[in-house]
Amino acid sequence: MAPPEHIPWWKDAVVYQIYPRSFQDSNGDGIGDLRGILQRLDYLKRLGVDVLWLSPIYASPNDDNGYDISDYRAIMPEFGTMADFEELLREAHARGLKIMLDLVVNHTSDEHPWFIESRSSPQSSKRDYYIWKKGKDGQPPTRWESFFSGSVWEKDARSGEYYLHLFSRKQPDLNWENPQVRHEVYSMMRFWLDKGVDGWRMDTINMLSKPPDYPEGRPIRGSSLTEGQPYFLNGPRIHEYLQEMHREVLAHYDVMTVGETPGVTPAEGALYCGEARGELNMVFHFEHVFVGDETAERGKWSNPPLSLPAMKRVLARWQTELHGKGWNSLYWDNHDQPRAVSRFGDDREYRVESAKMLCTVLLFMQGTPYIYQGQELGMTNVSFESIEHYKDIETLNAFKVLRDEHGWDTARILAGVYGRGRDNARTPMHWSGEKNAGFTDGMPWIALNPNYPDINATVAEADPGSVWHHYRDTIALRKALPVVRDGTFTLLEAEHPTLFSYLRDDGHTRLLVVGHFSRQPGTYALPQAFVGGEVLSNNYTSLEGTGVLRLKPYQAVVLRAR
Repeated sequence: MAPPEHIPWWKDAVVYQIYPRSFQDSNGDGIGDLRGILQRLDYLKRLGVDVLWLSPIYASPNDDNGYDISDYRAIMPEFGTMADFEELLREAHARGLKIMLDLVVNHTSDEHPWFIESRSSPQSSKRDYYIWKKGKDGQPPTRWESFFSGSVWEKDARSGEYYLHLFSRKQPDLNWENPQVRHEVYSMMRFWLDKGVDGWRMDTINMLSKPPDYPEGRPIRGSSLTEGQPYFLNGPRIHEYLQEMHREVLAHYDVMTVGETPGVTPAEGALYCGEARGELNMVFHFEHVFVGDETAERGKWSNPPLSLPAMKRVLARWQTELHGKGWNSLYWDNHDQPRAVSRFGDDREYRVESAKMLCTVLLFMQGTPYIYQGQELGMTNVSFESIEHYKDIETLNAFKVLRDEHGWDTARILAGVYGRGRDNARTPMHWSGEKNAGFTDGMPWIALNPNYPDINATVAEADPGSVWHHYRDTIALRKALPVVRDGTFTLLEAEHPTLFSYLRDDGHTRLLVVGHFSRQPGTYALPQAFVGGEVLSNNYTSLEGTGVLRLKPYQAVVLRAR
């Protein structure tokens, strides 16, 4: 049954993120490409997803795997041609699948023609397309730390001035104070939307606005650098810029938008995605995947153990405080995060059970779910023997800093990389047990996870008890239950160390979702209304107990009140 007219289509959609470089290679060069995605559209249709989000496919020198763009209107040659993209878009639409692109406009590549012209002279007509500052007493304008280690300021030998780069020095930040920059971006967005693109995931979108006075940040323990994030996240003009973007571009197309917004609270999130504000449809926050990192010695590289009560509090706060005010995005995995089953589940003995449990707990919350490629197979983190096997710029830079500035030995650093490094999500997709997992006939750009003979799409689709079938069934079930889209969320057992349980209620249907985050058996006393209720989902073949459930390791159940 079609949803009522007033409900936006993206509220019923399930998004599948594709990291093109690692998805499917069609020409044997070891790099995934657009024609490879084209070959796998029927697989994605069978899974039941609705929207394919492609990480950047634009021309790029690949300093940061495509998030450093040198031409916004050209396809990266390794990925194919514009004709390949247009065919992919047509074929996806023919199957009822939508395509969402990555909008990366906080920064460009330093090889973008705008920046080449900008750095040519302080008098350049495009000097003001980027953020240039004079130093202070021979030092950079501030001591802010880059996301990829080191200073955010790079000195230009020709002019003696510094340009800002919140990420790599090859990713100079655009100057959104300049209206010409904004209109260049809007023109580029129309270029893709006019081709039929269905939406945007907006990279680091809450970093566009910087404070004009560039104040010094607070000191970082154990470092000469400072923390600039309180100033460049959610900056003074950010909502003005996004409302202008909506007014100039987005309001004229039927598209979905999700902003990557690190450091936002639910109240701030509602400013970005409040339905009456004319900005975005939803945001990605990071509170649940960064739980514990803020107090660890070296952030995520210390890989602190999961506190389930803390994570539940975060997710429940977003569910309740955004309800009726904005819209949640739901995710465990993406290209910047480790594999969910390795971080939040048990990627060995109970890999299948815990991957299914994580699926259930996530997909029955309110919001638009995002599944990262391989998540539906229960793909795991990888542990390469040496740092030389890793490709990610963040990981490689962190290795040097942790070794040289903080005295960590190689084993300690690699333990952090095994737990939290971004390349965990970037190893090639496992399509089969054949050579290179069916990803390529050539030499893969990054090594495969050696467990691909056991964990792959061919095996998973043939096994009715696989993680893949649980994802497909859960996607179908949530689409059949309006309460998942519309209902309220109530967290139960908030401080329980291993149980994540919650209620969904829309006044017509009441659901109880229970996820057991432990390899040990457990018990759960059912609320009275659910004793004898209908079992809608169960990641085991049986459910033991009536009033008190006897839960198996990583069991997840969904019950409908009688």
